[in-house]
Amino acid sequence: MARTLAVDPGEVRLGLAISDPTGSIARPLTVLRHVSRDRDAEAIVRTAVEQEAERIIVGLALNAEGRVGPQARRALRLVKALHARTPIPVGTWDESGSTQTAAMGRPRDALLDARAAAVFLQEYLDAQQPR
Repeated sequence: MARTLAVDPGEVRLGLAISDPTGSIARPLTVLRHVSRDRDAEAIVRTAVEQEAERIIVGLALNAEGRVGPQARRALRLVKALHARTPIPVGTWDESGSTQTAAMGRPRDALLDARAAAVFLQEYLDAQQPR
């Protein structure tokens, strides 16, 4: 495996997390302020290049029935914007509940969205490991 950058897209903030070079361990990286889809995509691609990521995973907030709702549609538009700006492979992963998991037992802080990205990135990495 290689480094993977995860994006937890929100209406105000975008949390970013990165894996280690072996693709085994996720860690929170940073939080970006949402500006516009185009500017956000440029910042994400720049971060992916700086972090030597070979893959970008965007969190998809599915609704209670597991379907694509308004938040997930916004995330899919971000995925499309990323595809237009980079040859780095871009995919999605269900991020439902990641913010709640990241917030458990901790006071709300500036890195909450990055921790949420690390939560679903770790789930993604674990799912990629051979069984």
